[in-house]
Amino acid sequence: MAGGGRRPYIALFFILFLIAFADVAQGKNRLRPKDCKPRCTYRCSATSHKKPCMFFCQKCCAKCLCVPPGVYGNKHKCSCYNNWKTQEGKPKCP
Repeated sequence: MAGGGRRPYIALFFILFLIAFADVAQGKNRLRPKDCKPRCTYRCSATSHKKPCMFFCQKCCAKCLCVPPGVYGNKHKCSCYNNWKTQEGKPKCP
C-alpha cells in the first residue's frame, strides 16, 4: 500500500485543475475585475469620446468579465458584452 494514500489527492488536484481551466478549455475570455481598466483603456484609445467610452466599457466589463479585442468591433468574441442593449435596443457596450 505504499503510495496508495496519494491517489485521492491526485484525483482532487486533477478535478480542481479542470474546474479552474474550464472557461479556457471552452474558449471563453474571462477577465478578473482588476483587468478591466487596462483592457478598456486600449479599447477606448481610438475614440474622441474617451470618458463615456471608459465608463460604459468598464461597466460592461464588470458585468461580463470580457472586453472584445481591438479598438472597434469584434463584439462576437464576448457574447454578454455584445448582447447587452439599451432600452432603445442599441448596443450598451463600446
